[in-house]
Amino acid sequence: MKKLFLFLCIFATVHAISQTENADKEAILSVMKMQEKAWNQNDLEGFMQGYWKSDSLKFYGSKGVTNGWQKTLDNYKKGYPSKEYTGTLSFTIEAITKIEENSYYVMGQFHLVRDAGNADGVFLIIFRKIKGEWKIIADLSC
Repeated sequence: MKKLFLFLCIFATVHAISQTENADKEAILSVMKMQEKAWNQNDLEGFMQGYWKSDSLKFYGSKGVTNGWQKTLDNYKKGYPSKEYTGTLSFTIEAITKIEENSYYVMGQFHLVRDAGNADGVFLIIFRKIKGEWKIIADLSC
C-alpha cells in the first residue's frame, strides 16, 4: 500500500510540474507572438516590451554586446529606420528548455521578408519570469 501511495504522489508531482512547464512555454510563446505582431506593425517600442526594461539586459549581435534596454532599442531604431527595413518578421522555434525555476532558453530562427532585402538568422534568448511576467533578459541573435 505504501508503494502505491508513493507512486501516486510521484505521478501527481510529475504531472503538476509538466502542466506548469507547459503553461510557462505557452506564456513565452505568447510574448514572442506579441513581438512578431509589433515588429510587423513597425512598432519597435512595442517589440521591446518583450525585453527586460533594465540596464542589465544583454543583447549580443553582429556588432558585439549591447548592455541595457534603451541602448538596445536605440540600436533597433538605427538599424531598422522604416517599414522598408522592418518588413515582416516570423520566428521558427526549435526548442524551449527550462534552465531553472522561472528561467528558460529559447532557440530558433528569425525570418525577415522586406523591401530592403530579406534576412534570416538564428537566435538563443533567455527568458526569466520577473514580477509575474516573462521577459527576455539576454538575446544572442546572428
